[in-house]
Amino acid sequence: MSDIDTNEYHVRLQKIKELREAGLIPYADRYERTHTSKQALEFGEKNPVREVTEITKGITKDLIKLCGRLVSFRGHGKLTFGHLQDIDGRIQICFMEDFVGEEIYKFLRKVDVADFVGVEGELFRTRHGEITLLVSKVQLLSKALRPLPEKWHGLKDQEQIYRQRYLDTVMNRDSLDRFIFRANLLRTLREFYWDQGFTEIETPVLENVSSGAAARPFTTHHNALDIDMYLRIAAGELWQKMAIVGGFERTFEVARCFRNEGMDPSHLQEFTMIEHYAAYWDFEDNMKFTERMFEYMMQKLLGTTKVMIKDREGNEIEVDFKTPWPRKKYTELIKEDSGIDVLECDTAESLLKATKEKHIQIDDAETLGYGNLVDALYKKVTRPKLIQPTFVIQHPLLTKPLARKNDKDSRLCDTFQLLVNSWEIVNAYSELVDPVDQRERFEAQSKAKAEGDEEAMMINEEYLAAMEHGMPCMSGWGMGIDRLMTLLSRQDNVKDCVLFPLMRPLEEYTKKQDKLMEKFKKKKKENK
Repeated sequence: MSDIDTNEYHVRLQKIKELREAGLIPYADRYERTHTSKQALEFGEKNPVREVTEITKGITKDLIKLCGRLVSFRGHGKLTFGHLQDIDGRIQICFMEDFVGEEIYKFLRKVDVADFVGVEGELFRTRHGEITLLVSKVQLLSKALRPLPEKWHGLKDQEQIYRQRYLDTVMNRDSLDRFIFRANLLRTLREFYWDQGFTEIETPVLENVSSGAAARPFTTHHNALDIDMYLRIAAGELWQKMAIVGGFERTFEVARCFRNEGMDPSHLQEFTMIEHYAAYWDFEDNMKFTERMFEYMMQKLLGTTKVMIKDREGNEIEVDFKTPWPRKKYTELIKEDSGIDVLECDTAESLLKATKEKHIQIDDAETLGYGNLVDALYKKVTRPKLIQPTFVIQHPLLTKPLARKNDKDSRLCDTFQLLVNSWEIVNAYSELVDPVDQRERFEAQSKAKAEGDEEAMMINEEYLAAMEHGMPCMSGWGMGIDRLMTLLSRQDNVKDCVLFPLMRPLEEYTKKQDKLMEKFKKKKKENK
């Protein structure tokens, strides 16, 4: 992957040396442009541009200053063309030796593809009708030591794309647009929340007790306090509910979360979630809110509720987010798809026996508590079939330790998940606000954890104390941004929608770091 030892690298280093010797600065401090590439092209389309012969007379009419990265650069004797790329796109630029002068034209020999430059000049149209900037002044803003990937092939290796995303977004406009879309998605969601009377708050990333979801946490050590802590596995669920105890009524947070679990196309260990909590709502209110949110979001970002996505086999299918979406009971779906009634098999032992009788293979089934075993069965037999937007509602009570018990059937709780293309996009429920009931469920989770279920929750006494001070009825909601982005942008893997996904470090880089550290340690020892 590294090209640091190539001849071109050393040629570019030599150019930097020659620039410095000539009194020029290869790395500028700033450049003030008048237009982006898009603005310049729009100006050229809306206004009459002069012929080159008029411009070269030396009388400037409409001066334009652009800056960006050179992505192509080719000379033809006394004429040199290139393309300048910025956040808005790219524009052609042209240097004429007879116009800019011999000294500037000679300076261009020190300029390469991948360099950042600032150019000043006037627009004209080529014989092919392409709007182009005829350059009268040029400034090198930053000299690149390494070249860009080969123009026609770009980055093809998927691992290299993830490792060097900065090259992917330079060479592939679709990739850059995907991450701009992601930023617009988050902005749109924030606008919707504020319009609906929600307040954005921030909650801790480091926690004394790992809770808020069924997941294995990352652990770290707090040196100043000399205690082990956990990176949060959810977007501040318990903290947001404690904020509502304290007087807030509608809160939300956009948060980075961390789960020390396996990797696959729909899971990352570090990911982005949005969670919100609304006092005096139940899960039915939250389902209606979710439908309003998606219709608003889809219309604002895409202008339609219909999108083409890729299914698990890579086939393109149409998904329509037009509401209302169907509501299907979780336990009934499992019974239809497996023949197992998880409400009758209400212990881990009885459920495990039933799955074996039905010849359903579940990884590590013997180590799972009842709640996580039910969830694993659902993911095995039912979830792959849910393609169009569907609300899956009313999960068994023992699978949701923070959810409110259903008033009509105490075996169920008032929950829903939004499933699209077999991916869980939203998880939500009416919150449990009874502190006595909550303590009993925490204790059941602690028992499951002691018996080997690493994803079971810990008991959180601080949260229970807050509940005991009085917590209003409410409903909470969480959505995975990376999964939603993957669906809407028709990608195969959530990594394709994370700008810089976590990767194992390259051996060549770690060797360099180790070698450098050894060198410094040796020098320190010699100085002693």
